[in-house]
Formats: sequence, structure tokens, C-alpha cells
Amino acid sequence: MARIYPFRALRYNTNRVKMEDVVTQPYDKISPAMQQHYYETSPYNLIRIILGKHQPDDTFDVPDQHNVYTRAAEYLNNWRKEVILVEEDKPALYGYSQTYTVPHTAEVRERRGFIALGHLYDYEEQVVYRHEQTFPKHKSDRLALFKATRAYCEQIYMLYSDPAFTAEKLIFGQGASAPQADLSITDEYGVVHRVWKLTDPHLINLITTAMADKKLIIADGHHRYETSVAYAKERSAQLKLPLNQPLDEDEKLGPGSLPAPPFPEAAMMMTFVNMEAPGITILPTHRVVHGLQNFSTEAFLSRAEEFFNIEPLVTADLEPLNVAHGTAFLVVTRDGNHLLTAKPEAVAKALADLPHRQAQLDVVQLHKLLLDQILGLSQETITKLGNVHFIREASEAIGLVHSGQAEIAFLIKPVTLDQLKDVSFAREVMPQKSTDFYPKLLSGLAIYALD
Repeated sequence: MARIYPFRALRYNTNRVKMEDVVTQPYDKISPAMQQHYYETSPYNLIRIILGKHQPDDTFDVPDQHNVYTRAAEYLNNWRKEVILVEEDKPALYGYSQTYTVPHTAEVRERRGFIALGHLYDYEEQVVYRHEQTFPKHKSDRLALFKATRAYCEQIYMLYSDPAFTAEKLIFGQGASAPQADLSITDEYGVVHRVWKLTDPHLINLITTAMADKKLIIADGHHRYETSVAYAKERSAQLKLPLNQPLDEDEKLGPGSLPAPPFPEAAMMMTFVNMEAPGITILPTHRVVHGLQNFSTEAFLSRAEEFFNIEPLVTADLEPLNVAHGTAFLVVTRDGNHLLTAKPEAVAKALADLPHRQAQLDVVQLHKLLLDQILGLSQETITKLGNVHFIREASEAIGLVHSGQAEIAFLIKPVTLDQLKDVSFAREVMPQKSTDFYPKLLSGLAIYALD
């Protein structure tokens, strides 16, 4: 069962800083230009902790190390001493909403959820489910940061299902009873983020009880989640305390008879979003390939024709892709644009060793047939060479090809929420960067300090 806990968050002191100046996008969405901008915006911007700049004299394997991780810890400790970051006086849950315009449309949506601690489970326990592959390099970086700072500054984005909308009704109320947000800020993408602090023990217990039977799917944050589980296991062994939470009748309680983790590292900060509620948007992540030796558009299309119908297009407009039935890709090379639509029988035969739900996914057909079988780019090769870029904006992907920085771009349709649920609950995984949930959760709204 899913264990949810309130916590005393570290939060920025709005008497000392302007929130828009100190929060950031998640670390893995921050480009070098964004990193520099965050550095220049405020000396207290969270970038210095979650994605600090490396320096030439950084050391990582000698006593008295001085590196990006030790600097992050120093910033965090100093900001606490300077009352830039202040710990809440009571355990709380935090309602969290994001109002945004769906990219490239005029549609405005609101996504609602809440921030709390979530107990950490192995995937084998079938409480938390993943949907994407992860890579070791990213996890080792996050583990070093967690150990140095002893804090979780970013949230895992978790999905759950509750057709009764229990948590939403308790947190946000209805109509005239809707409470006022404690915090409202607008990020660089025009997304309005609102936060509600909830400290009433009765309300907290109602929400944690309502979540107890839920299964959770990681939407964003696979690397951070798996790193947190590894850290929890390490600390469990050191402290000689079980990681698994006791049964209800023996449940450990925190202040005010509120549920609490058995030890700090047994939980991680998460934002929980109901899959049944409106407001969830999944965008496609396009693939751009560079560094291909002797690439030939003609040869590529000739081989692709075994699995796909090929239609030349005058421009790289996305409309033919968006209206295409079944699996389809818009392929852009320096020689032209082509719409590829799957030949179901040929694809099914080629992917016969995969589960049906996987073989039907556009992103799986892209990786298994076009990248791996035709271009020779297996997942291991992609990881080793780094010659596949994952890009949200189609215009950017097209521009890289036309400027000569890449040989070929694959523009794809997004994975649906139903497809994600089917794959996750079947305990299967898609290729990395198969989904792009929009908007991202802001980092810096709350921090879970382990000490």
C-alpha cells in the first residue's frame, strides 16, 4: 500500500527573497543557458544546490574534497543559518496547482495535486511502477548530491487513480468554499503555480488514509526515485531499521498523531496527481540523430519501406503526422521530408518477441526498427555514443537537420495516458524519454531536509 506522510518543509523566506528569482525547472530540464540565467538572477537561486557549476579544481576521490556537491551542501547550510530557508513549525501537506496553456494551442488547463512525502518501495513490491528506462550516470550524480546535502530539493511526479477525487475535494474545496492559496508565482513559461499549506491533523489523516490503497506510477523523476530507493536501503542497513513500513496497528506516529516514516531516508518528496482529473498533458519527445557515417536518405528509406508506407511531403508541417491513423513518424533529412506510416503485419512480425502492448507503441517501433535495426543504434549504442538528442520542439529538431548539425530527425506523436498505464501496470518499460509531461514541477517550492 502507498504510505503518504506530512513533513516540516524547508521553504524560502519570502521576506528575504522573491520566489520567482529562486525557483527553477527540474535539474534535467536545465540547459547551460538556463543554468547561467539562474545563477545571475539571485545568489540564493536553487540552481546552486541542484545543478551547480563545476570548477577546474573540483576533487571527488580525496580527503577534504571540494566539489560541486560539497558546495551545494555549503549553500544549503548557509541559507538555513541566514534564514533564507526556514523550516515550517508544523508537519504539513501542500496543495499544488499549475495553470498553463497547452503548447502550440490556445487551450488553458489546470493540473492539481499535492506535495507530501511518499514511502520508498522497490518496484517488485508493486506499489510504485515505472514506465521508462534509466541510465546509471544520472543516478550516481543524484546520489552524490543527496548524500552531500542530506536534502531532497525536487519532487517526484507521481500518478494515481481516484475517480472519487477524494484528495482534491479535501484540499481545494468546491465553489465558494475553495481556500485561498498561500503562494502564487509565474514561471518563465507563463505557468502559474499555486501552493496551499495544510496543517490540520484531521485533514491530513483523511488524505493519507485515502491514499493508502493506491498504486503509483512515476510520471517524471525515475532517476531520482531509483536513487532515493538505493539511499534508503543503504541507510536502512546502517541504522538497522527496516525499510518496510509496519502494519496499520503498529504504525509509527509523528507529532500530533500523524504518520511518519520509520527513518528520514525511507521517504522522498513527491507530488501526487490524480490520473482521473483533467489537466494532464503529455507532449511528444522527438529524436534527432547526428554522427552517422555515410548516411544516405535514399538507403534509409529503402530499408524503412519494409515496415512503413512512405509518403513524400513538401514541408515538415506536423498536420499530416497528427491526423495519421496508427503508428506514424515524420522523418526529416537534408534531402526532404517523409511521412512514414506503419505496415501492421510487417511490424508485428518484426516485433513478435515483444509483448503486444509494447509492439503497438510508436516510440518502441521507432527505437526497435528505425534506430536499432536500420541505423544500427541500439539502446546501448545510444547510451555510449550520445548521438541521439531528445527534443521537445519540432522546429528545433528540424533546424538541427537543416543546419547540418544532424543527419535525420524523427518527429513523433505523444504516448497516451492509457498506453502509459497499460505498460506500467504490466511491469514493462518504454525507451528513455518516451513521455514529456507538461508543465514541469517547479523546484524550490518546498525542500525535504533529512536532518
